[in-house]
Amino acid sequence: MFDTTAKDDKEIKKRISQARRTIGYLNGVFWSNKIGKKRKINIYETLVKSSLLYGAETWRITEANRKKLEAVEMDAYRRTLGISRRDRVRNEEIQQRIGIEGSLATDIERQQLMWYGHVQRMDDTRLPKQIMQWIPQHRRKRGRPKKTWKEGVKRAMSARNLSEGQWNDRKTWKLGIGQRRKTTSQVLYTNLIYQ
Repeated sequence: MFDTTAKDDKEIKKRISQARRTIGYLNGVFWSNKIGKKRKINIYETLVKSSLLYGAETWRITEANRKKLEAVEMDAYRRTLGISRRDRVRNEEIQQRIGIEGSLATDIERQQLMWYGHVQRMDDTRLPKQIMQWIPQHRRKRGRPKKTWKEGVKRAMSARNLSEGQWNDRKTWKLGIGQRRKTTSQVLYTNLIYQ
C-alpha cells in the first residue's frame, strides 16, 4: 500500500514496527538457553519474518528501507545467538554462525519476481496487468525520476540472467528466481532426505 506520493515508506515503517514489537514479545524465547538455535530460527521465520515481508512483492525498496529491514532481521539473529550489540560482532559473522546466506533483500526480490511473473502470465483484460502496464500521461518534474518498482524488478532479473518472456514457462521462471534462503541445517536436512 502506498500513499499519495506513490511511496511505500509508511507501509514498510508499519511492518518494521510490528516486527520489532513481535521480537520484543518473544525476547524471552530468543535469549533462552533452553531453546535450540534451529527452533528459534523457525520461530523467527514463522512469526516475525512472515509478517515483516507481507506484501513485500509490491514494495519499491530504497537503500534506506533495505537497511532498516535487514536491521530487524539481524536483531532477531543476535538475540537468537545471545549476542548483544555491545559485543561488537559483525553482521557477516552473525549470518555465518546462524548458517544463512544472502540477505533479506534477496528474499524480497524473489517475492517481487514471483509476483511479476504471475501478473505477466495474466490475460491482458485483468486489472493487475493493466495497472502494471499503465504509463502516466502527465509531465514529470525536472531531474532524474525516482527508481520505480519495475526498475528494481528488471535489475533483479538481470542479476539472475532472466529475460522478458521467460515468465511464460513457470518451471524455468521459478528455477531462475531461485529458492528462498535456507540455513545450513535446512540444506543438510534436505540433502539427507533426497540422497
